[in-house]
Amino acid sequence: MSEPMLLQLRDLACGYQDQRVVQNLNLYLNAGDIGCLLGSSGCGKTTTLRAIAGFEPVHAGEISLAGDVISRPGFTLAPEKRRIGMVFQDYALFPHLTVADNIAFGIRHHPRLAQVVEEMLALVNLGALGKRHPHELSGGQQQRVALARALAPEPQLLLLDEPFSNLDGELRRRLSHEVRDILKARGTSAILVTHDQEEAFAVSDQVGVFKEGRLEQWDTPYNLYHRPATRYVASFVGQGYFIRGQMMDGESVQTELGVLRGTCARDPVGTVDVLLRPDDIMYAPDSPVKARVISKTFQGAATLYRLQLPSGTPLEALFPSQADLHAGDDVGIRVTAQNLVLFPAS
Repeated sequence: MSEPMLLQLRDLACGYQDQRVVQNLNLYLNAGDIGCLLGSSGCGKTTTLRAIAGFEPVHAGEISLAGDVISRPGFTLAPEKRRIGMVFQDYALFPHLTVADNIAFGIRHHPRLAQVVEEMLALVNLGALGKRHPHELSGGQQQRVALARALAPEPQLLLLDEPFSNLDGELRRRLSHEVRDILKARGTSAILVTHDQEEAFAVSDQVGVFKEGRLEQWDTPYNLYHRPATRYVASFVGQGYFIRGQMMDGESVQTELGVLRGTCARDPVGTVDVLLRPDDIMYAPDSPVKARVISKTFQGAATLYRLQLPSGTPLEALFPSQADLHAGDDVGIRVTAQNLVLFPAS
């Protein structure tokens, strides 16, 4: 049984003063799910988050939370009345307060204050650090304090604005998984803003790809990667290249890599561009289809090769690291894609 809808944005337009940054935005989030607004700088994702929080008015459309309209043109429910928590990019911790007092700040009149603070410290694995001050903590620990403080009032929805941007790569990866586990353990719904695809996919159940103030696709990470709705999403999410092809029938495309067969999400006709991901290209020394190695990046269990077909078309392929090839080598390849992602030729 699916969870009830918690957050809905209908035909939303929002921005700053008279400037509309986001247009015609429609998306929803079910209770208990984690959503993500993903895109490059200036695409409108943070503007949308601020409108959900109540920091910015909306120009058109409406925002509903748990069935109640909280924003529409001419009406903006105050942020403190929305039961929405916020984790900021710079954490915004009070430097003069201890960790425990930071967590307690928003629930000072709670009848079980000490117990709740203790529970929050345990939840974010900081049980022994309650008496320390923010400057005595690492960046990852400060982020967990900010998360605990935001969760303490039991918000209906938690908003996270680029929460890991101040952390280094390995810590970002580890903390993104930790945050997902914490939110799922609490059953807390959340919306994350990021420009980092790996982070978006690690944390979120649903991801929205933004481009210049418009939502290109709101979907699962799997569908964004394997079933992109637009050419922009296909290019923006993951790695991949397009090769030109000619439709033969509903399941076959003639390309310079041979005839590709598979399930097509659409029914294009004529000349098409076929999206190929690195994991769609298999190392096959006995294949008559050859490509030249241009460069490679060793990744441990696998190596990412940048290849070039005889026509000059570039490809990327992920081969097992035992295949130790070098620039200039010709290598046999085979396409293993089961679901063909096709777009009309550009």
